[in-house]
Amino acid sequence: MVTAELQKEVEKIGLFYPPDPASASFSTLGGNVAMGSGGLRAVKYGVTRDYVLGLEVALPTGSVIRTGTRTAKGVVGYDLTRLMVGSEGTLGVFTEIVLRLVPAPEARRTILAQFPSLDQAADSVCALLKQRVTPSALELMDRSAIDVVENYMRLGLNRNAEALLLIEVDGPDCAVTREAEVITSVCQGNGASDIEVATSATESERLWRGRRAISPALGRIKPHKINEDITVPRTGITRLIRSVREVARRHDLIIVCFGHAGDGNIHTNIMIDRKNPDELSRAEQAVEEIFRVVLELGGTLSGEHGVGIAKSPYLLWEVGEGGYEAMWRIKQALDPRNILNPGKMFSPSRAFFQPA
Repeated sequence: MVTAELQKEVEKIGLFYPPDPASASFSTLGGNVAMGSGGLRAVKYGVTRDYVLGLEVALPTGSVIRTGTRTAKGVVGYDLTRLMVGSEGTLGVFTEIVLRLVPAPEARRTILAQFPSLDQAADSVCALLKQRVTPSALELMDRSAIDVVENYMRLGLNRNAEALLLIEVDGPDCAVTREAEVITSVCQGNGASDIEVATSATESERLWRGRRAISPALGRIKPHKINEDITVPRTGITRLIRSVREVARRHDLIIVCFGHAGDGNIHTNIMIDRKNPDELSRAEQAVEEIFRVVLELGGTLSGEHGVGIAKSPYLLWEVGEGGYEAMWRIKQALDPRNILNPGKMFSPSRAFFQPA
């Protein structure tokens, strides 16, 4: 089942499946659950794990188990559902997924605010949440992302802006109108130079075009990219992006930043040509330096893409020796022959990485 297809079907009966990874039009629900996928609406609605009530799982030993419940509450035994969600295909194969759906929102409103400085945009993110406004989406694009999109689509974005916020609110019509007014006021108070409020679904779609165009636009800079989905506390967004810019300058790289400012999840795209060994080496050094900054800020190395192979050498940095070994013992208990996604998450270089 492709994620977007489920979303369309449940909307026909007035329901709503909030998780919305950028890959929704082609990614499967099984893949989303395996990755613990996030998306644009995570700031208000949470991520995939918040909508998985239970699972049927085929274990690598051949047995089949059921986890979770179909009820709103359930605390019997260990939470095996949470263990399986985000396990990246290393513990079992999902054959059935029980999802939680919510009522579809009555109305939506989209606001685009452009700022002369990155600090003003970041301050607006925190200020909005202090005003008891929880947007359904709160996206940030830095100046490099704005330039990339303008070169690609000519949407009329302000190239002099250091950052922009794309904000969406949803809910009852009266609440959406009030929240849009609060958002506009907060952004103006924090120095926004341009603010546009969509008054129709067509206008809203036009405002979202720039955000959706970033990934294809990046392909015009370099043939390849290293896309990290690092996440920091919202108060650390400014320092993170400034640190990334310094890393880019020091290693002579192009790094484009954008992402889910509402939950501190900033995508850093290091643009490279993998056929250039020197550029690839500099990019790999840049990744390590960025990861160190993220952990210093109390963040995590992956907000929604997971560990996989690329991040497996850095898992230990975040979880420590004790956490790493505990995870490996769980892997050994459920997959003693290490037949499910061997090499994912756990680095083969670790001394205890041996099939039982």
